Amino acid sequence: MQQPPAAADVVIETRGLAKRYRGTLAVDGLDLRVPRGSVFGFLGPNGSGKTTTIRMLMGLIAPTAGSARVLGRPMPDAVRTVLPKVGALIEGPALYGFLSGRDNLLRYDAADPTADPRTRRARVGAALDRVGLTAAGGKKAKAYSLGMKQRLGLAAALLQPRELLVLDEPTNGLDPQGMREIRSLVRELAAEGTTVFLSSHLLDEIEQVCTHAAVMARGRLLTQGPVADLSAGTRGRLAVTTPDPADAARVLAGHGVTGLHTEAGRVTGDLPATDPPDLADLNAALVTAGVRVRAFGQERASLEDAFVALTGEGFDVAG
Repeated sequence: MQQPPAAADVVIETRGLAKRYRGTLAVDGLDLRVPRGSVFGFLGPNGSGKTTTIRMLMGLIAPTAGSARVLGRPMPDAVRTVLPKVGALIEGPALYGFLSGRDNLLRYDAADPTADPRTRRARVGAALDRVGLTAAGGKKAKAYSLGMKQRLGLAAALLQPRELLVLDEPTNGLDPQGMREIRSLVRELAAEGTTVFLSSHLLDEIEQVCTHAAVMARGRLLTQGPVADLSAGTRGRLAVTTPDPADAARVLAGHGVTGLHTEAGRVTGDLPATDPPDLADLNAALVTAGVRVRAFGQERASLEDAFVALTGEGFDVAG
């Protein structure tokens, strides 16, 4: 069994953290541990309590119960000590629409008492370049697309070196190329020693970029740990590629395979949880029945498979 990280190696820790709004429990008894140096994915459908949790961690709202420590200090009591070491993009950036992107960043930087004014313009220029907004830096923020505003908010979080970067849905509004660029940037920041706490409802985003993850649903924490371990105990789906999908589905159903789905010459299904058939015997049964098998095997379980196994329901990415 994997040992939990020592306190010095944890940048975020909550115990029994809860938030209630007018009788509704938005976050329910959250025990979270984020290892230092990780890219930690905070995963759950929209409305699962992710943003409420982040707002408590950043000292923006007080918890109803429980406690939170960020960089070893209690929040919200130590907010003035902690926040200068944290970059954050929560619920989209707050921007002055009448100012250019560059002037918005200059305002952000000027509000930081630790920022050296002599190097302010150089910092702003470097942040714009890092998120791909150098060419648009002179354009007024009200003319920015949603994706450009997200990039500018991320640039604001990167004006100073940070021990911890907290990103709430950072790829919201970005096109596929922009999403890839932000993921690449997150990896670069982690390689430089910044711990990244990334909230998302996109399963593939977490799998592609994160080293660790926690899964939330309906305000409760379902599981947490290294991404590779979260789905390790979940059975992957059986997949058969064949030009005879109807016959293949019939044979598989006869051997106890359930949840069969056919699409574009590919049949997938779930093996029985108890006494599953041997895969070699199943393949032989398909061939004996005259099914032309082009590919056959059990796919690696994904985070989506793990989520379904934990909750018994699908992951509603539309929220």
